[in-house]
Amino acid sequence: MLNRVLTTALIGIGTAQFLKVPLNYLETGKWDWSKMIGTGDMPSSHSAAVTSLTTYIGLRSGFKSVDFGVSSVFGMIVMYDAMGIRWKTGEIAIAVNAMNKQLEQLSSHHPEVNHQKREKELEEMLGHLPIEVAGGALLGIGLGAVSYLTDRKISEKSGT
Repeated sequence: MLNRVLTTALIGIGTAQFLKVPLNYLETGKWDWSKMIGTGDMPSSHSAAVTSLTTYIGLRSGFKSVDFGVSSVFGMIVMYDAMGIRWKTGEIAIAVNAMNKQLEQLSSHHPEVNHQKREKELEEMLGHLPIEVAGGALLGIGLGAVSYLTDRKISEKSGT
């Protein structure tokens, strides 16, 4: 059997990725199953993973434990990165893609402008808005608590 902490985090990722499909449908009216494997969108699977892991560890080992402290710092870094650096990288990709289209149009009208067309655009949905990170964090807290409670019930039944 897999480590319960690892399983909890993986369930957090999977649940968040799955929820992106119906939440995107509610927003757009279209079923887009590619959201299950894509980055960005609501809820953040990064946040769900680290907060489910941190919640489980806090409930299992105590909120004063070293494990909880390490997991909390790790979680804060991951969530900050999802909102900050990865979001900004997506914004840069949007600008680069737009400039590439403009340069392509310019070179079609001016043969002296040399432009090599990119085979594919840069991915633009890389990071998260703060609300998406918060949504993932709330999901993760709930999943971490459920994982702890079910683990505790299993332990009580087996007498360990």
